[in-house]
Amino acid sequence: MKFFAILLFCALAITGCTTRARSQRMAQNAYLAGQNAALRQELAAQSNGVTIIGPVQNQQIPWVAGLTLTQAIATANYLGAQDPKQIIITRRGESAVLAPDALINGAVITLEPGDVIELQQ
Repeated sequence: MKFFAILLFCALAITGCTTRARSQRMAQNAYLAGQNAALRQELAAQSNGVTIIGPVQNQQIPWVAGLTLTQAIATANYLGAQDPKQIIITRRGESAVLAPDALINGAVITLEPGDVIELQQ
């Protein structure tokens, strides 16, 4: 009889006794996994947009097919007292400088997801 009691005790110890500490650790790991997933989702959403650096109300603009530089600046709600002196577009680590007069003269510059636009005064 003692043999069966010891065998039952060993089986319980091996298969399923969950301590409070282990239960808390599992709950904490699940919570952190959820937080990490939410952060990854937020970063993915940001990387699919366009970032505007400078005097604007909205620095993150969601990218849509056909988004132009003029549309992005208007959506960002430019707050500068005067027109920017220089516009720098950075795409995949390469930068291009653009004079704002080009936009006034009707140039259409389409943007891609992840572009960074810097408006310098």
